Amino acid sequence: MMQHYDTKGTSDENLSSLEISTKQNDADFATAIDIQNENFISSQIARHFPTHEIIGEESTGTGSVPPLSSSEPTWIIDPIDGTTNFAAGLPLSCVSIGFCLKGRPYMGVVYAPMTNELYLAVRNLGAYRNGILLSKCTGDKSAKTLSNAVVCFEFGYARTDRGVDDMVDAVRRLLKHGVRTTRTLGSGVLDLCYVACGRMDVAYTGVAEEGWKPWDYCAGLVVAMEAGCTVGHLERDGGEGYGFDMYAKSMICGVNEVVVEQCRNVVMGV
Repeated sequence: MMQHYDTKGTSDENLSSLEISTKQNDADFATAIDIQNENFISSQIARHFPTHEIIGEESTGTGSVPPLSSSEPTWIIDPIDGTTNFAAGLPLSCVSIGFCLKGRPYMGVVYAPMTNELYLAVRNLGAYRNGILLSKCTGDKSAKTLSNAVVCFEFGYARTDRGVDDMVDAVRRLLKHGVRTTRTLGSGVLDLCYVACGRMDVAYTGVAEEGWKPWDYCAGLVVAMEAGCTVGHLERDGGEGYGFDMYAKSMICGVNEVVVEQCRNVVMGV
């Protein structure tokens, strides 16, 4: 990853080395580095934990995501979250490795190479960035409301008239309600990590067909939960917190329950 980042935009850049291959459409693609990362991570897991299950974004491809076992320990891998950012040379991308026990997220590891930040969280043991404990929902986090919140959303791959209208209308309602600002980072895993450490206050996805997959949620969800965040679904039709359904099509995560509920109501037009 770093070789591409370091040479992007210079005479040493070699785009052909990325070997970009599309999935569903031109906006959804993988690079050779995605595949190499996943193969390396999967091989190391298989070497040390040969009986464990592995669900990887690139090995799944455009097929159905394998069901999460309630009996077998399972690793969930996103070899590069923010592939579009990575290919473009934008610094917001990461490697995400989640671990589930009894069908629920238990541990998350996220590494962002360009910012040299390592997030590590284990259920009931806290969340850390570069070895420093992330604060729980106290101080500014506990008092945050939508009107002074930094709100993050991801538009994803929706391109139908209805899908585009639904996503843009949600942002319009937020701006008319009043928020501090909005952001779209291009990496769902980092969205969750940045809410966890208070860089943003709430993030959501799933207004249209742009919902995420288990590898977008698993590791980041543990980081967010261990930092005291509130995690649920926009439609309130799934579990919350560690009971969150990683196969669902929507998500909202915020630094406290109040800002999550306020944002949910405005986004959904309640």
